[in-house]
Amino acid sequence: MSELILIVEDEQDLANVVDYNLRKEGFRTRIAGDGSRAMELANQEPLPDLVLLDLMLPDLSGTEICRRLRAQEKTRKIPVIMVTAKGEEVDRVVGFEVGADDYVVKPFSTRELILRIRAVLKRVGVEPKSEIDDALNHGALKVSISGHRVWVGEEEVTLTALEFKLLTTLMSRKGRVQTRTRLLDDVWDYDAEVTTRTVDTHVKRLRSKLGSASKYIETIRGVGYTIRKRVEE
Repeated sequence: MSELILIVEDEQDLANVVDYNLRKEGFRTRIAGDGSRAMELANQEPLPDLVLLDLMLPDLSGTEICRRLRAQEKTRKIPVIMVTAKGEEVDRVVGFEVGADDYVVKPFSTRELILRIRAVLKRVGVEPKSEIDDALNHGALKVSISGHRVWVGEEEVTLTALEFKLLTTLMSRKGRVQTRTRLLDDVWDYDAEVTTRTVDTHVKRLRSKLGSASKYIETIRGVGYTIRKRVEE
């Protein structure tokens, strides 16, 4: 069955254009013109496989909707691509900090949008690489690849699909420094308009969620990141 995309956009003409092009590419779609309707459709079975989320809506902001999706157990793993006229770096950082998986600035080409959708869906649905075992453990940090679950000690930590892939990529290469460029290639897949600043933002957010286990992620100044090989409690 084709993937279901929830289009959250209050400009009806743009919503119709996106809807038409996605359907032409074989996707199924739903359209919401405001935040309240977006939350309703995001929780409706079958759940959407991805949400295209406009930042400026008449009732709720896109950032608030993203926060709510991430706060709910039912919707927290649905990938979100923010679509907005705001293209400043600070706006992108805020979008990523509330849990967005990607960010597209208006005006955009439908071809670019479809490429980004496919890239995010690939990230979410990709099977573990052969170098990654189903279970990854490092000190108090425990990861189940197949279950898409993470624990620090006995406490489970909720990560977005992108944060989860970033963590498992680093853990599977423990002790080996990963440059920001390498992480962009391996975690983000599609690198148009994605900068090394994006990597830093996501590592910062990942560390904040890991709490005491954040010390396992070491910054290599001017290069990138690595998981410390030795656990220092």
